[in-house]
Amino acid sequence: MKSIKIHNTNQEFTIGKIVCVGRNYAEHASELGNEVPDKPVVFLKTVSSVIYSGGTIIYPSYSNDMHHETELVLLIGESLKNADIITAERSIIAYGIGLDMTLRDVQSELKKKGHPWTIAKCFDTSTVLSDFLYKFEHPLNLDEFILLKINNEVRQKDQLNKMLFKPAEIVQYISSLMTLEKGDLIFTGTPKGVGKVVSGDKLEAVLDDILKLECIVR
Repeated sequence: MKSIKIHNTNQEFTIGKIVCVGRNYAEHASELGNEVPDKPVVFLKTVSSVIYSGGTIIYPSYSNDMHHETELVLLIGESLKNADIITAERSIIAYGIGLDMTLRDVQSELKKKGHPWTIAKCFDTSTVLSDFLYKFEHPLNLDEFILLKINNEVRQKDQLNKMLFKPAEIVQYISSLMTLEKGDLIFTGTPKGVGKVVSGDKLEAVLDDILKLECIVR
């Protein structure tokens, strides 16, 4: 089983499910030619796809167009279903940053056929996680920025307040669709600037200089 440890605490959570939100930044939706949604676009990733900062992303042999997507990630600390906004906010116990690596060529073909995105999103090493900060020690500030560099070149940088649906709203909405449980992770969407990575690339994601994630592509 894979787990999350909260920095500077003795708390450890076994990862349950990974729920992701797509198209949560208007400019990202536009850059891929998608409509801006009126409610969160939800999909799942597998726990088996998780690696941690310092790890290696393995390029699958069946794709030639793997993209980086850096995101704020929420850790759920209690079970909830049909939550109100206050309960949803309280349930977020910690946060980190993550990479939702996506096989864009595979995803495009699946979308054309009306098939799920699973193959494009759940390959081994496609989910990279940073350390997590305890929310009550480091309150999340949506004026902070999330940034991704590849080989020291900035590719993505945006403030979290540009999210169409804010963290508590996302949790509230997902809890109306399915029960969220202690240890679940929620990827909150990526800002504009997604693009291709190639073997040998070094990726560095940063959340306003308080969190960092590093990995390489092979």
